[in-house]
Amino acid sequence: MRLSAAVIALLSTSATALSVFRENSVSTNGELDVPGKSPLRFCDAAADRKDDIIIIEEVVLTPNPPEAGQTLTIEASGIVKEAIEEGAYVNLQVKYGYIRLINTSADLCKEMKNVELDCPIEKGRISITKNVDLPKEIPPGKYTVEADVYNSDDKHITCLTATVIFPRKGLGFFDDL
Repeated sequence: MRLSAAVIALLSTSATALSVFRENSVSTNGELDVPGKSPLRFCDAAADRKDDIIIIEEVVLTPNPPEAGQTLTIEASGIVKEAIEEGAYVNLQVKYGYIRLINTSADLCKEMKNVELDCPIEKGRISITKNVDLPKEIPPGKYTVEADVYNSDDKHITCLTATVIFPRKGLGFFDDL
């Protein structure tokens, strides 16, 4: 399994609602929790999200938490307050445990193509449903992702973070029985 396949699945989720996962539980409706039946979290309690370009109304992940080898269904809805143009970007960090796997800036419009969206994303209400096949070969462990997203003029779109834990499977003898 290419590690990039797992990252692409996480990026697809991120692009869907500009979102990512948090630990293996349903949202507890805390200050940082994204509304809906998902484990999504905003990055920073101190940040003033009223100026963000996207208002995330709801995100539902099925299954929640995501499982290696399963199809992850992502349903997201929200409001785009300003068009998102070519040149928008995401500062992306992915860690496996404490090991930083990725620390990069990516073209948001290219990543949006993973969820069949094209830039510009016009102002207004948006709803998206996307299925992502997660590879069964995702190495077990704790993955932490942070996506801090900006428009082409460096105006903040949103910042979301999450941790997903893929558990260690059994010895393999009986996994397929």
